[in-house]
Amino acid sequence: MDAAGWLLVACLPPALGSPRQGGAMIRLFRAHIGNGAPSPRQLILGALERDLMRILWASGESSVREVSLHLSRPLAYTTVMTTLERLFKKGLLDRRKSGRAFFYTPRVSLQEWEQLRAGDLVANLLSGCGPSRDLLISCLVDAVGQEDHRLLEDLERKIRQKRRELSRRSKP
Repeated sequence: MDAAGWLLVACLPPALGSPRQGGAMIRLFRAHIGNGAPSPRQLILGALERDLMRILWASGESSVREVSLHLSRPLAYTTVMTTLERLFKKGLLDRRKSGRAFFYTPRVSLQEWEQLRAGDLVANLLSGCGPSRDLLISCLVDAVGQEDHRLLEDLERKIRQKRRELSRRSKP
């Protein structure tokens, strides 16, 4: 496995191994597949988009009007509606129609979203040339080692586990 694989394995929280969370992550990535991964631009949220996602993460399924009521500042109904539509098109929200209203639900949890953002950041950092990738990995190992010896051992365990998994996949 290359250095990028090692680092990405280290970043995966244990809970992402569950079928529900893994499925949500896969659905979100599939919603944005172009060259094999979500574009960084699709993973970036503006301030209002982040506010609306936080409201939906906290309250669950909500209509445009319900989301508007939770905003810290008054905004036009159409502004909230347009922004929720944009989040739906990015693959971050599901929606259903009931009467004349749309109800929106997050497709991924806050934890899953943060994992996607972290993975995107790491992937971008590792996509550089060899020396910068080596430096990034070295800094990560140093930082982890300074903070917590058990965390460093956990990182080693995850790397070994991922190697075994990849080895099994490569055998016919």
